[in-house]
Amino acid sequence: MNDLIIRTENLTKIYEGGYQTVALQDVNLEISRGSLSCIMGPSGHGKSTLLHLIGGLDRPTSGRVYLDDLDLTAIDADRLAEVRCRRIGFVFQFFNLMPVLTVLENVELALMLAGVPPSEQHQRARELLALVGLEDKLRALPKQLSGGQRQRVAIARALANDPDILLMDEPSGNLDSKSEQELLANIQKVNQQGKTVVIVTHSPTVAAIAQRIFHIQDGRLIQE
Repeated sequence: MNDLIIRTENLTKIYEGGYQTVALQDVNLEISRGSLSCIMGPSGHGKSTLLHLIGGLDRPTSGRVYLDDLDLTAIDADRLAEVRCRRIGFVFQFFNLMPVLTVLENVELALMLAGVPPSEQHQRARELLALVGLEDKLRALPKQLSGGQRQRVAIARALANDPDILLMDEPSGNLDSKSEQELLANIQKVNQQGKTVVIVTHSPTVAAIAQRIFHIQDGRLIQE
């Protein structure tokens, strides 16, 4: 099996809206299977756009995105949604938890959407929450948790489909230093279990745990 799990070729994204905004230009990126990588750069220079493109949440203007040998830019929307559901987990800065559901129910909902049989959802949700150290918060509502705890719920939920890849967009952006350290310990634990992790971040503390760091400036990959 190829050691590269993600590869881009001349990836370009241009937004049209009265005038052109070049978000990414000719980005050639290679991410190894099982690695922990960070994408860094100034705000508004294309980091999140790149993450969305490699995760199949958006389509490039030109260029290619490969997940193993599958060209994500060449498949239709239904197939792309299937690949995302089966192989990719997403964690965003603002958690996006369902406020009326308990911690356990938030993860069970993700398992249901991932197609896990109902008979397995409860136990699997408990296992994922134990993985991120929240086995004592199963019945809590999101509003009863700290920011760091809510982010850990988001990680457990992102792992519901047992993805190969975990994509994280500024996961520590709203966390204090203690919560950030707890988050990093959980990210490393997930990576050590074989998941490929890619993190967009401004935080040097987050970048310090990465095996590789990619720098984006003005939509271009300028340094690795």
